[in-house]
Amino acid sequence: MALWAGRFSKEIAEDVNAFNSSISFDCRMYRQDIKGSLAHSKMLYKQGIIDELAYKEIQQGLKEILKDIEEGKLLFDPNAEDIHMFIEAELTKKYPVSGKKLHTGRSRNDQVALDLRLYVHDEIKEVKELLHHLITTLTTIASKHTGTIMPGYTHMQRAQPITFAHHLMAYAEMFLRDMDRLNDIDERTNVSPLGCGALATTTYPLDRQFVAEELGMNDIMYNSLDGVSDRDYAIEFINALALIMMHMSRFSEEIILWCSWEFKFIDLDDAYATGSSIMPQKKNPDIAELVRGKSARVINSVSTLLTVMKGIPLAYNKDMQEDKETLFDALDQVKLCLPVFDEMLATMTVHKDKMREAAAKGFINATDCADYLTKKGMAFRDAYKITGKLVAYCIENNETLESLQLSEFKQFTDMFEGDVYNAISLETCVKNRAVVGGPSPEIEKTNIARVIKKAGALL
Repeated sequence: MALWAGRFSKEIAEDVNAFNSSISFDCRMYRQDIKGSLAHSKMLYKQGIIDELAYKEIQQGLKEILKDIEEGKLLFDPNAEDIHMFIEAELTKKYPVSGKKLHTGRSRNDQVALDLRLYVHDEIKEVKELLHHLITTLTTIASKHTGTIMPGYTHMQRAQPITFAHHLMAYAEMFLRDMDRLNDIDERTNVSPLGCGALATTTYPLDRQFVAEELGMNDIMYNSLDGVSDRDYAIEFINALALIMMHMSRFSEEIILWCSWEFKFIDLDDAYATGSSIMPQKKNPDIAELVRGKSARVINSVSTLLTVMKGIPLAYNKDMQEDKETLFDALDQVKLCLPVFDEMLATMTVHKDKMREAAAKGFINATDCADYLTKKGMAFRDAYKITGKLVAYCIENNETLESLQLSEFKQFTDMFEGDVYNAISLETCVKNRAVVGGPSPEIEKTNIARVIKKAGALL
């Protein structure tokens, strides 16, 4: 019989039990469930709600159960309704009288709310560590390429010269925000709902702050209805995971382009690429493609949980059992993708010559040519128009700005002098963009140091 079976006259149908059960997925919260029960029983004893014998037996039993699960001696019962009932049943087998006292002053509603908060809090730390490692990989590669010139793009058209370091550090900034965002979410996650009961607390003299402090939580939930029914933190966490995947997906798209023969900016290591079953020449960027594909799965998880929650009246409803599978899957995908994506980047080969060659085409120094005239005293719009005509002339004559003779420049305005060649050299174009946030090598080195320091502080 189920532990809640007192009001019922018959056993639950087997198919209903399978439909209702969550042990197959919420079993991953066993550590958090036991941690919460250890703190709860300690508080019950402190408050004089249970005696010393019950307290000691509950504590001992829970620690034994944790040890047995960790060592593989105790397997989860697929017939158990959920992880809470499983652990309480195992405790009661060990200590039949004391085990039945553990649930005093709490409900599974506040118990599961606590477990999931503790679980998300723990997982935030792990995801941040993976992000930190990825940022470290990016800053390490970027440090080697502060002078590696490549074209920057808008609308997938070559636009202005940048460095490979600058491009990589754009993604480092995204992942840095992801770490910061997770810290922000953790502030709202790491608060205790335990003691809210089913929905209206309890008549027992619980010390909720004591339990929160035992669990290392920041505070307690101050409205019992909200305490058992809030899943905002879970939605925020999944949304943060979706943003991480979106950032990796954008990066993956560029990796896919860069290692194609059309670009050939990079080569992926053989250990991080796959072949074709029919085309022997193929080397496919499957990791990047799978990350791009899996991002859709995680992004959809945000919509799933929002939709689950949008029509639920206060307080707890069984619909909310759907929060865990959605969250767990999104988390699993992120933790699967981050390490392999990280290693794919760490082992890739960068072709500086191909990047430089691409940068030399496409007139990406045209803005610098216009700026050259502006600095000579010409209004920018006039300089812009003259440079546009120069580009058209180059296209018509199969030339680049750098390959034009000075006499050809002067056909458009006498303000051009011999120093124009230095002004429009790609190295000068990049070096002179020394505004904070720009691609200048010196600026980039400072920025890399800043990102390394901030990422470490966010752990």
